[in-house]
Amino acid sequence: MTKKNKVAAVVVTFNRLEKLKNVLHSLESQTRLPDQLIVVDNASTDDTAEYLEEYKRNFSLADSIDLVVVTLPENVGGAGGFSAGMRKSYELGADFAWIFDDDGYPEPQALEKLVEGYDAAVSELGPDVPFACSMVDYIDGTISEMNNPITTWDWGRLQAKGHTNLVLVNRCSFVSVLVPRWVMEAYGLPYKEYFIWFDDAEYTLRISKACPGVEVTDSVVLHDMGENKGVNFSMIDEKNAWKFSYGVRNEGSYRLHHQGILHFVLFCGNVWNQMRHGNVDRRLRRTMYKQMLKSIRFNPQIDFPQNKPVI
Repeated sequence: MTKKNKVAAVVVTFNRLEKLKNVLHSLESQTRLPDQLIVVDNASTDDTAEYLEEYKRNFSLADSIDLVVVTLPENVGGAGGFSAGMRKSYELGADFAWIFDDDGYPEPQALEKLVEGYDAAVSELGPDVPFACSMVDYIDGTISEMNNPITTWDWGRLQAKGHTNLVLVNRCSFVSVLVPRWVMEAYGLPYKEYFIWFDDAEYTLRISKACPGVEVTDSVVLHDMGENKGVNFSMIDEKNAWKFSYGVRNEGSYRLHHQGILHFVLFCGNVWNQMRHGNVDRRLRRTMYKQMLKSIRFNPQIDFPQNKPVI
């Protein structure tokens, strides 16, 4: 990455104003400032809109960073927000979109190390490296259980060449990911129709088919989520069933339409088995079974930023 390359930080937020303030403060403290800051307000109903208006008027780094606020007319979920933010970064001419959620706080050297790590990976693997992601820790400094990337079989290939901070991966979460412009042109944007859940997994799997991405372990982002534990379908309850419903539909669609019927059947069987072992309420189980059926017809098409938005 040359000095001429522009990085757009893309933050998607919905009703998390206090956490958003922490994110913005973390961005202002970066040793390598982003060239653009795009904040996507997902139709928040708290005081986010008013705060962002004031923040934009008094933005202290206006001479260094172009600040853009994208206010969506309705809440389109994290998937829709990232799609809109990445499209805006493309329209503004950014060479890289650095995407993360509104509860991820990048440590001061996060972007600097992410850029350095990406460049090192390209120098070894060639120009097809599709993304670089950060190490995601919980706010107490332990690893974030739900944000561990999926490594390749040869995950240590770059480490064997002396790049001890680089791990080859083909899937990660959107807590902190650097995506080149050419990737958006070649592979499109995340499926906005997913709304929430599995959009990050699908997208990073999609763009890493020809070449793996890298996790840069000295680029660190703290994830301020409620409880630090992994997620599986045995955990479904009344409070989180709405989110798991999207997860079943989206991953079911991916398994069927992008991997084949066998993968779809195995996925459905795994969901059934986990819910049974978790003693999930029978009514909630039936809801998930309905989502499995919905996934058969649910098959979004790729939206490319160089084309007009797909309505």
